[in-house]
Amino acid sequence: MNDKELVAKAALEYVKDKTIIGLGTGSTANYFIEGLAKKIKEENFDIKVVASSTISSINATEAGLTCISLDQIESIDLYVDGADEIAFHNSIEVLKGRGYDLIREKLLASTSKQCIIIGDNSKIVNKIGDNFPIPIEVSPIAWKITKKIIEQFATQCDLRKNTAGDGFSISSYGNLVLDCNFKYSDISSLSKQLSEIPGVLEHGIFLNIVHLAIIGNDGEIKKYQFD
Repeated sequence: MNDKELVAKAALEYVKDKTIIGLGTGSTANYFIEGLAKKIKEENFDIKVVASSTISSINATEAGLTCISLDQIESIDLYVDGADEIAFHNSIEVLKGRGYDLIREKLLASTSKQCIIIGDNSKIVNKIGDNFPIPIEVSPIAWKITKKIIEQFATQCDLRKNTAGDGFSISSYGNLVLDCNFKYSDISSLSKQLSEIPGVLEHGIFLNIVHLAIIGNDGEIKKYQFD
């Protein structure tokens, strides 16, 4: 069993009967989806799930899980997802959004009673943005104006291209994504500054959202939690 499977299995310990669970997207989250389907069947749990993406919705349905849509809920009991980067500075700081479902992922994470991030040791960084640019979802009607504002304090700001490289990436909600690098001293200030820019719909910095991080490292599990 690899580290991704181990952390997904560890997250299953927090699953309770008669709850609504939010499902993340990605290879690590897929292990959780598989394990959740098995747990529900073995323990005869009554659980409904909400997917953070079309991909995770398909995976959940194929696994036999009961999926409901975002417009059917006001909150969820548990959200489990992977991350692109994880940093620890008296709290759990997370970077997400290299996929195309940033808004839905943050919405589910924020509305959950418990948000758990799972991943292997390669995800841990000293500062958010060390390994990957910070994704910023922007309105397509004013992306050039928004990009110009961000460029005033970013060291790099690029409009994300699609996989083929012949066009631009479109998010699940029809928006564009800017991938940006910053030199900053305080992640909270950067997060607030980005959120206040007209045209910015959401960004990939997750602060004061994650309650628990479960990290796998060479077959060992470590849990990080801050009061």
